[in-house]
Amino acid sequence: MPTAQAIQLQIPLFEKCRGFTRAKEAQAAGLYPYFTPITAAEDTVVTIHGKTKVMMGSNNYLGLTHHPKVLEAAQAALHKYGSGCTGSRFLNGTLDLHETLEARLAEFLHKESCLVFSTGYQANLGLVSGLLGKDETAYLDKLDHASIFDGAAMSKASVVRFNHGDLAGLDKKLSESTRSRGAMVIVDGVFSMEGDIADLPHLAPLAKKHGVALAVDDAHAIGVLGPTGAGTAEHFGLTDEVDLIVGTFSKSLASIGGFVAGAEYIIHYLKHNARPLMFTAALPASNTAGVLAALEVLQSEPERRAALWENARRMANGLKSLGFDIGPSQTPIIPVLIGPLEKTLVVWRKLFDAGVFTNPVAPPAVPPSQCRLRTSVMATHTAEQIDFALEAFAKIAKAAGVI
Repeated sequence: MPTAQAIQLQIPLFEKCRGFTRAKEAQAAGLYPYFTPITAAEDTVVTIHGKTKVMMGSNNYLGLTHHPKVLEAAQAALHKYGSGCTGSRFLNGTLDLHETLEARLAEFLHKESCLVFSTGYQANLGLVSGLLGKDETAYLDKLDHASIFDGAAMSKASVVRFNHGDLAGLDKKLSESTRSRGAMVIVDGVFSMEGDIADLPHLAPLAKKHGVALAVDDAHAIGVLGPTGAGTAEHFGLTDEVDLIVGTFSKSLASIGGFVAGAEYIIHYLKHNARPLMFTAALPASNTAGVLAALEVLQSEPERRAALWENARRMANGLKSLGFDIGPSQTPIIPVLIGPLEKTLVVWRKLFDAGVFTNPVAPPAVPPSQCRLRTSVMATHTAEQIDFALEAFAKIAKAAGVI
């Protein structure tokens, strides 16, 4: 009798799996940067293979993953509600904690209502596929997060992509449209690979001019932008002009999960039409309680956001003074452009060995000639840690001929 492996060898579907060797080749060369197991984490420092690294690649912008109030709230909820909801929000999985968090997020964002999802990815997937359908149109910036594009594909709506930040091009595409039903423009508030901010002061009136909805994915803006940390719309004073705000809990809010905030009737519709909400288990109580505590800290400790921006300026100015190209970054996301993939991976590995954790960004996320190391700072980084990273960048990049 043939073995299961022998049978699999005869199945055409698995041909591409056998032929996928790039990752194993990178592993053999010691240049594989993904799925690195962290054995301990203490905010800005992590332990990997028994060695400590300064974490310069985390989205933990406010440094709240180890805040005592966040950990205490998560632990208390774990004991009160158990380890999981074991059901969807639609059925048996809605907790009073979910509704409390939705009310507080709606108040924080100055929107009528809010809906909590189990991940930030599902929030975008649910918003786009839940609102848009056949004969409707999604207008997407080419650098939007993958979850937005996946939601558009799931929706079966027509997808129109416009060049990053090209609002004149978007205006032209909207003017030429023959759509018969609804449409929505969806952009990242802060773009995760570039670190730049969406031009809402020009985008909002453009959407209004053409009668299309405007949604902003504020995954990297909540806790970072705005006088109170409420994100991109607040940053520009345009909260009322943005129809829908999407966010995640996996960055400034130190957990996992996501949300969509907007008018009550829209959120009510999504509750009954967003499949990623209806057909997945609800966010566990421990995570939900942790987010509630993180939101309270975000609002009660504005000095954290001030420290975050001070650290962002120190890192960005330091990199620029050394001669690095950090692109159009305006935020604590600071990409370091290297160029070819192989050189990028070599620099990444040498930084890693020197005790600095960064994230290499490769195609298809960026063009082959624009590979980069994505760095991001936290409010809790010390000046010494940032300077340590800058010194490592300078030494290694000079030796590699990058600067």
